[in-house]
Amino acid sequence: MNEFEEIVRETLANPQNQGEMEDADSVGTVGSPDCGDMLRMWLKFKQQDGKKVIDKASFQSFGCQTAIAVASMATEMLKGKTAEEAEQMGAEELSGDLGALPPMKIHCGQLVEGALKNALGNEPAQTPADDTDTNTLAQSMSLAQSKPKQSGKIKIIKLDQ
Repeated sequence: MNEFEEIVRETLANPQNQGEMEDADSVGTVGSPDCGDMLRMWLKFKQQDGKKVIDKASFQSFGCQTAIAVASMATEMLKGKTAEEAEQMGAEELSGDLGALPPMKIHCGQLVEGALKNALGNEPAQTPADDTDTNTLAQSMSLAQSKPKQSGKIKIIKLDQ
C-alpha cells in the first residue's frame, strides 16, 4: 500500500466534521448526479479580531473514499480562515496531507473546492424548485436527477474525468 492509500485509509477510519450543520451560515453543494459524486459543505462564521472567520465547517458526501478524505481534511483546514482566505484555496491545497492527488482522483479535490466556493457565494447555487433546506444530500441528488432543468439552490456541475 502506498502512502496516499494509507492516508486515505486513516482519514476514513475517523473522518472529521462529517454531517449536516443545522445552524450553518452558508451551504454549498456541487457534483454530478450522473456519476454519483456529490458533496455538500456547511460553513459557520464567527467574529475574531474584527474579522469574519470560519468557525466550523462540515460536509456530506456521495462519492469515492478520496472525496470523503479530502473533504474531511479541508473542513479542518478551513477553521480560522476568512472567507477571502478560503476562496483562495484550490483543490491541491484543500487535499492537505494527501498531497498531489493521482490523476484519476483530481476530480475529488475539485469537488471539495466547488462546494466550498459555492458555500462562499462565488457561484450561484441551484436546486429543483421544490427542494427545501431540510432535504438531505441524497434527497437533493434524487430531486436533481428527476428534474435537472429546474433552478433554485443546488448547482449541479458536470465534472470532467
